[in-house]
Amino acid sequence: MSPADTLRLLLLSSLWGLSFIFMRVASPEFGPVPLVLVRMGVGALLLVPLLLSVRYLRLVRENAGRLFVLGLINHVLPFSLLALATTRLEAGFTSLINATTPIFTALLGALFFATPIQRQQYLGLALALFGVYVLSADRLDFALGGDGWFILAVLGATFCYGVAGNYSKTYLAHLPVRVLAAGSTAMSALILLVPGLMLWPAEPISGLAWANGLALAVLSTTVAFLLYFGLIASAGATATSTVTFLVPVSALLWGYLLLGERLSLQILAGMAITLAGTAIATRMIRLRHGRVA
Repeated sequence: MSPADTLRLLLLSSLWGLSFIFMRVASPEFGPVPLVLVRMGVGALLLVPLLLSVRYLRLVRENAGRLFVLGLINHVLPFSLLALATTRLEAGFTSLINATTPIFTALLGALFFATPIQRQQYLGLALALFGVYVLSADRLDFALGGDGWFILAVLGATFCYGVAGNYSKTYLAHLPVRVLAAGSTAMSALILLVPGLMLWPAEPISGLAWANGLALAVLSTTVAFLLYFGLIASAGATATSTVTFLVPVSALLWGYLLLGERLSLQILAGMAITLAGTAIATRMIRLRHGRVA
């Protein structure tokens, strides 16, 4: 990558790391669905002007159904699950489990989208899931009030991302990045409009929660999407995928600095194992004699 691309990558990882902080602060007051409505609604207002040309509007109209599906599985469901998880789990902890997204992308691609997968990627999957176990073994309590269901919510979000990545690659790869970003964001806002308003909290929302909700929409959604798709166009998908390894580090650092979250040996060990497994599964670390399975 060029120095400018490297700077964009670091900025993107920081913004997505901060998204877990913003959700951690805002979710308890907004509730998960209303917060995601704010996130996608403001994002849509800022991104839709990028579509104001006959060509882009025609592409949105022709692909409206697929953009609707992409918005549902790549934004509405995973963002809502992550917002739910952060009402209970620490921001850094949530981001570490979310770092398994490339694992699900590779596995679902092999199972349902005819994407070739090497045996080393199965090893990476097993190692990354073991890292998640190291992170959460003492917190897998599924009794009322336990953390287990919230950890499953994060894994559910990564599963949605895995489906969305393969779906987008298979059915929407021909579209310009601005159509993907703005079109799917606008569809997400439409999906969330009714449930978000129905679940809107009765109690007034504090200025701090509003500030974090708007920062989530502007910085970690609109600006981050533009950086992300610009990086893919400039540096390529493989280089851009390294953001997966930087986001949890960023979230852990911001959580420690801004929210006073602790950095235990268990978290650091789980992070190392999970990211190593992800690196093997995405073939950033290549094992010798890898064969297609």
